Amino acid sequence: MIRTIPLSETAALPLWRRPEALLFLMAAAMPIAFATWSALLNNFVIETAGFTGVEIGWLHTVREIPGFLAIGVIAILLFVREQVLALVSLILLGVATALTAWFPSFGGLLFITLLSSIGFHYFETVNQSLQLQWLPKATAPRTIGWIASVGAGASLVAYGLIVATWQTLGLSYDTVYLASGGVTAAMALAALLLYPQFEAPHPQNKRMVLRRRYWLYYLLQFLAGARRQIFTVFAAFMMVEKFGFQVHEVTGLFLINFLVNMLASPWIGRLVQRYGERRMLMVEHAGLTAVFLAYAGIYGFDWGIAVAATLYVIDHFFFGMAFALKTYFQKIADPADIAPTAAVAFTINHIAAVVLPALLGYLWVTQPASVFLLAAGMALASLALSLLIPRHPERGYETLLARGRPVPAE
Repeated sequence: MIRTIPLSETAALPLWRRPEALLFLMAAAMPIAFATWSALLNNFVIETAGFTGVEIGWLHTVREIPGFLAIGVIAILLFVREQVLALVSLILLGVATALTAWFPSFGGLLFITLLSSIGFHYFETVNQSLQLQWLPKATAPRTIGWIASVGAGASLVAYGLIVATWQTLGLSYDTVYLASGGVTAAMALAALLLYPQFEAPHPQNKRMVLRRRYWLYYLLQFLAGARRQIFTVFAAFMMVEKFGFQVHEVTGLFLINFLVNMLASPWIGRLVQRYGERRMLMVEHAGLTAVFLAYAGIYGFDWGIAVAATLYVIDHFFFGMAFALKTYFQKIADPADIAPTAAVAFTINHIAAVVLPALLGYLWVTQPASVFLLAAGMALASLALSLLIPRHPERGYETLLARGRPVPAE
């Protein structure tokens, strides 16, 4: 029988069995499957199913449906512990990724993508909640930076193996998907069996929570989801469609991305801890505005492949600063709100993500630059909203507009 241990008693456990170690293990396990799926996806769907911008848009719309329905996590948590749900979701992600190449048609890819997406989004929802519950506020930005670095490192290993072996060993999509998904599922199963259940000091609300004082966090989440979706769907697709990138070239570009993020994430975490979420989110959104405008310029001025690849790496670096939004919420939240609000935030984050890929897929066919101009406008709006975050946010002082106001009754 697996024991339940309060967080206050985990210091007596061996280092490898503590909550922080489990967070690092899950951070390493998830990208092995998801990063491999992402690296191969655009070439796989174009080569095996003849996808255009329309089909890839619909695929990503279906992929985001579970994110939109992440609020359902609240109902599941009535019966299942968060830690268990996180690991079971990881197993589902791994198994679905392993089977991806067995469904080389439009309908088949929609189905298997939906399954893997349920695993991915439910894991991410609960994982975010566990991080904010298990990590002390004073050191959370730095620790989350290291967790992000571990995830980037796992992606780096996965991509490095693809680059090194795809052509030399003549690997197939089936082999790579099966191997990467199997590793993720095995790691999650081992964690489910080997780790005790950790009990946070504050019981979580088991109902949907929407609070007026979280309005800025909700709005920033909405814009972040819409903006990220444009990057996820169309920036990588552009590299294959416009510049003819092959699997090993796309993977090599991702390899550079995650090398940069692996090295930069701990540094970003220290900066968030030192300078605060407000400044770091302002830097992120200002940088993303410039990058998306430059993406549009690739079509307007016919800039070459080197510019496009450089922008892709810079884009990924700025997105790496986004965890400052998580620690901003940790500082303003009622401790009992973390789990339900993580679910609500994921749903808000994916409202636009469910609609945009399919709609923008049609726009992409005729005016691809306009897609990136829309993303630049979203980044600029996020920059304006970031100015409302206090230097030292807390309950009752969630925005600059709330100075001196009492914390609303819960």
